[in-house]
Amino acid sequence: MRYVIAVGASQIRPDAYEKVTGKAIYPDDLEFPDMLYAGVYRSTIPYGRVIKMNIEEIRKLPGVVEVIDHTMIPGAKKHGVIFKDIPVLVDDMIKRVGDCLLLIVCDTKEALRNALKAVKVEYEEYEGVFTIEDALKEGAPIIGDDSNILYHIKVKKGDIEQGFKEAKYIVENTYYSQMTEHVFLQPECAIGKIGDDGLVEVYVATQYPHYDREEVARCLNLKDEEVRIINTAVGGAFGAREDINPQCHAALAAYITKRPVKVLYDREESIISHAKRHPMKMYYKTGVREDGKLCALEARIYGDTGAYASWGTNILRKSALHATGPYVIPNVFVEAFAVHTNNPFAGAMRGFGAAQVPLAIEAQMDMLAEKLGMHPLKFRYINCFEVGSVTASGQVLESGVAIKECIEKLAEHDSIPL
Repeated sequence: MRYVIAVGASQIRPDAYEKVTGKAIYPDDLEFPDMLYAGVYRSTIPYGRVIKMNIEEIRKLPGVVEVIDHTMIPGAKKHGVIFKDIPVLVDDMIKRVGDCLLLIVCDTKEALRNALKAVKVEYEEYEGVFTIEDALKEGAPIIGDDSNILYHIKVKKGDIEQGFKEAKYIVENTYYSQMTEHVFLQPECAIGKIGDDGLVEVYVATQYPHYDREEVARCLNLKDEEVRIINTAVGGAFGAREDINPQCHAALAAYITKRPVKVLYDREESIISHAKRHPMKMYYKTGVREDGKLCALEARIYGDTGAYASWGTNILRKSALHATGPYVIPNVFVEAFAVHTNNPFAGAMRGFGAAQVPLAIEAQMDMLAEKLGMHPLKFRYINCFEVGSVTASGQVLESGVAIKECIEKLAEHDSIPL
């Protein structure tokens, strides 16, 4: 058996040459004979219903080939990585700015721009919720199916009340992390066409071609094997391409018109349309004994998952499991909530919920070290995981725990006694 050692050695990326020479093929590089161009008209309000749209007027504009609304979708009208709650084209409630209302197909890009500018929508607008606090108030508008709480998890270990009784010092604080945009270099683009063998083909830069195939097939009421996803070069993703975006629209337009159709976003539409990193509100209470050992941690974590679920359940689960950081704490009580609002929906972004909670736990560690009069690196050293440690969720760390060695190297570099 042949092993390749990657750590500490230079590796040649198989796609590097094509990318640096400009030869890599992205979706927008592709053109097919008889190509059409499609775009989505998106809602300009965050919460409400459509009363009327000037669809028939748009159909009569020069260059317009078809105007597609939700009634023309042959299969499922919603998609989603876990819960199928994101509308392909809205058939009921608008829940965020940017919801897809109409798919317009034209024979030129200029005709498409003119048609999108000519859309007129009459809305019935409702009062929305835009903060976690407002979403959790009694009587708040319900953005989810039955509740504004999409997901709730508890992590318990030991006796939290006894743990705080043992504490010499206790620190309590509330922390906030912001919504974050991925800003990958290549905005979304997809091309739908009918292949020579009759299969619906979608050319797209994606993180999950197998998920895309399932969603496109559901939308068109086809079997999975009747859809082919061709993954082109991907110009960055960082999690935002895990939720599908133009795939169903390109496939739907090609399925209806029987011609190749390209859907291309500009930067503004890209930012409006795809998932963001969850903004979080994190309440932390942490106790330490006089000998410097952590004895208790209580945390409540709220993630604003926005109008749709996306990966909200998985993100907040991971936040809860990482809430204690890499530290041994015998008594733990953590609750995490994914909360619906009318904000842009939040989903996957590098770190998947584990990126927000270090802000809170590490700030708590610094404050406790200060109260103890101990160097923060030494404080971390005497409390950090090692092989055999048990996490708050009950996981026994049997291997691959190197944080003590890391701290030792840092301390040696800065001449800090441990």
